[in-house]
Amino acid sequence: MLFARTALIAALVACPLFSSVHARGDERETEVRPSFGGYLAGRVARGQHDTEAAAHFFKRALSRDPSNEILLEQSLVMDLTEGQIAESVDLAQRLLAIHPTHRVAGLVLGVDAAKRADFADAGDKFKRAAVSLVGEVTSTLAGAWARYAQGDVDGALNQLDGLKQADWAQYYFRYHKALISDLAGRHQEAGRFYERAFRSEQRLVRLTLAYARHAAARGDRKLARSIITEHTRRTAGNVHPYITALSDSLERSDKVPLLVTSPSEGMSEVFFGLGEALSSEGGIGFGTVYLQLALHLEPSSPFALAALASVYETTKRYESAIRTYERIPEGTPIQSSVRVRKALLLNQLDRLEESKALLERMADEDASDVRALDALGNIMRSRKHYEEAIGYYDRVIDRIGPPQKQHWTLFFARGTAYERAKNWAKAESDLQRALKLSPDQPSVLNYLGYSWVDQNKNLKQGMEHIRKAVRLRPDDGHIVDSLGWAHYRLGNYRESVRYLERAVELMPQDPILNDHLGDAYWRVGRRKEARFQWGQALTLNPEPEDSDKIKSKLADGLPVRGQARATKRPNQTARGEAPRKKRTENQVSPSPQLR
Repeated sequence: MLFARTALIAALVACPLFSSVHARGDERETEVRPSFGGYLAGRVARGQHDTEAAAHFFKRALSRDPSNEILLEQSLVMDLTEGQIAESVDLAQRLLAIHPTHRVAGLVLGVDAAKRADFADAGDKFKRAAVSLVGEVTSTLAGAWARYAQGDVDGALNQLDGLKQADWAQYYFRYHKALISDLAGRHQEAGRFYERAFRSEQRLVRLTLAYARHAAARGDRKLARSIITEHTRRTAGNVHPYITALSDSLERSDKVPLLVTSPSEGMSEVFFGLGEALSSEGGIGFGTVYLQLALHLEPSSPFALAALASVYETTKRYESAIRTYERIPEGTPIQSSVRVRKALLLNQLDRLEESKALLERMADEDASDVRALDALGNIMRSRKHYEEAIGYYDRVIDRIGPPQKQHWTLFFARGTAYERAKNWAKAESDLQRALKLSPDQPSVLNYLGYSWVDQNKNLKQGMEHIRKAVRLRPDDGHIVDSLGWAHYRLGNYRESVRYLERAVELMPQDPILNDHLGDAYWRVGRRKEARFQWGQALTLNPEPEDSDKIKSKLADGLPVRGQARATKRPNQTARGEAPRKKRTENQVSPSPQLR
């Protein structure tokens, strides 16, 4: 699936979805004439993910040049991104009048026709969007559902057999063939399609839900349970709330419906699946448009809403994320996770008291649910209120009973809080407990190993821990920096340079890593390079106290060997999980699983 998502993004890059030139298939250019300033302002706002402002600027420019293709297209895309579907339909009609095969316009009008249950028109509009690889995949999937809605089951399934050249798309075709066959009552055929898809994609939540629901609906609850068991094994116990809810339903012998029960839901699943894949792998602009189209068809879809809210979080639109989470219906299996996400976002907006009140209510309502207390601990830790954080982690650990493997995160979090509160004895105990529960966690190996080296104790074991962390996560700049800085602390300056150069290659924008490399260069006699690196660190917005130290080094260099002073606070900046700058709670603990 990772390959499929990467290939999907590569296809979008190769064939831009939002380009009038590519949509026409010729090389002519369209000039933006009367409001070039508005166009540029819109481009800048879009680049900063301020799509609301971008929509305003493009619309203002369009009002002065109503027939300009680029302005029509950019206005359409921004309206779609903001979920303004009615306005998008009008712009799409104007664009399709100019270019009958415009991809985005065809998809918008196809989805709108399906929303109105005019599936014949929807199928026609989707055909118009099939002018590139990505457009062809999308229109083929959506068009198959339009055919099914018109009663042409064989035509729908044959359409999904017709596109052979896109290897990365075969998962989507198999999945939707299974959904259509299931809904059409062709359960044996559906089972074969599900089994083929599941054989290689056991970790995908939607596929697992669809396949297990298919089995349960046919009365094969044993197969349904085995599907869930395999999914749980493949995800190392990180079970999605919807999977847990389905498992509970099976235990109660509840009647279990299919995942997709109508053509509209099936078509929404097309846009959700592609949009979620794109937004998760970095294609935020494309992904958001697809998610909004999915929500136009099914406005209350918890999965699509959670995916869209996650996009808003990624782009730091926290108020929009909160509003989107609030659209998820009450009573869904992800309700608790949604409330935690909302509380974390309130904290991001510095509305700490609201955040704490929400989480405390959750903790009081359900003594078996520890997520609220865990989130409170993470919030307090991110704000450097370490004693308060420890108190919350204590309450969590009291509630969980005998610790299991997945609880390593709790002991790691409490251990780092103890270390920050300068209680190393308890910190060391918690870190070792975390490592005992899950011996191959790079974060714990790195933190504990560096702490020992920094304190000049357990040096051999500490270095072994750090080296193991680097082997497990060789592309993590913070962890590689730890190994380099540990060598520096031990006086192995040439080895230090080797690893610190690699760390800076991995994270060139980190001021502390650049500062460390400058120190190492100075110790091996590379003075000009050391000053360059310190100067580079100053341009990367270091903490004020670090900035003062760097300026001092630029002026005077480092003391002679034997009088070397560390350029950082002990146990702080060399460990990947410790705060190098002010960190958010999302960065120090896994987020509640929503998608």
